[in-house]
Amino acid sequence: MFDLGKLKTPVDWTTMRGQIEAAIVEEIGPVSRERVDLQLKTVDEVEFRGYVRKRVNYFVDGWDRISAWLFVPDGKDEAPGILCCHQQVGQGKDEPAGLEGDPRMAFAQHYAEMGYVTLAPDCVTAGDRVSMKLKPFDTKSFYKDNPKVSVTAKMLADHMRAIDVFAEVKRVDAARIGVVGHGLGAFNALLLSAFDDRVQACISSCGFTRFATDKEPERWAREEGFVLIPKLKEHIANGKYPFDWEHVLAMAAPSPTLVITALTDNEFANPRSCQKAVTMASKVYKLLGAPSALDFYGHHDGLRITPETLEIADEWFERWL
Repeated sequence: MFDLGKLKTPVDWTTMRGQIEAAIVEEIGPVSRERVDLQLKTVDEVEFRGYVRKRVNYFVDGWDRISAWLFVPDGKDEAPGILCCHQQVGQGKDEPAGLEGDPRMAFAQHYAEMGYVTLAPDCVTAGDRVSMKLKPFDTKSFYKDNPKVSVTAKMLADHMRAIDVFAEVKRVDAARIGVVGHGLGAFNALLLSAFDDRVQACISSCGFTRFATDKEPERWAREEGFVLIPKLKEHIANGKYPFDWEHVLAMAAPSPTLVITALTDNEFANPRSCQKAVTMASKVYKLLGAPSALDFYGHHDGLRITPETLEIADEWFERWL
């Protein structure tokens, strides 16, 4: 395990960062960085007061074209872009777009109303990407076709392509890109921020608990259903992990990252581990001269987004984007 506390200089961190990234890739499998021709197309669009909602589709690799909701606010100036990663719900992108599910999770709609360009794509096995005859988030078919790559690596690569989409939208300021997510969306948001330096601000709500202190570590490498990181099974057995979430957070440095955690979370029942990860990763932020760019906010409202936590998130994006 990498000891962030032993770092003395930014050069030390550069070396360790490369080692951490290699360790993560060893577990999740190779992350495709191929810049495919997106062939971004608008299928339809609807005008609302203050913004336009577009249904778009684009290629994430040489053969897989996916759909997403793109929100463009009224105006002529370039605006920041925010990628909205959906939680583990079968409807996928439709929830952050405000079409189905919990209205409190309608991040894409909410931030469009605030003047941001937003994008909400389906992740693999959700929404329009559910395999025939399988339930949402059943990864059986995925692993049959991709035995050497985890679904985590695939989601990460696809979200990198989503950042590419912003580069093709004229209204987006490519220097001001953020990402937000809750639950699975937070998991994906943190990994994207760690691996893609185009992300300038990240908000992660209830997305993880440290492997080392997780009372149910099998959640990361289940036998069936939604299997996130299959190779983690061998480490779960011996309790020794090659990396943990403080290392993912540190990789995102110095990009501003806000970790929101429910102190009464039934899913991740050890929220203090999240705070510990933030504390450990903060050493890297300080080393890089950005001590205020990593923050932790805990609440007692359970595994959900409340008006209060949304206000905290809004302030974070207003501050850093």
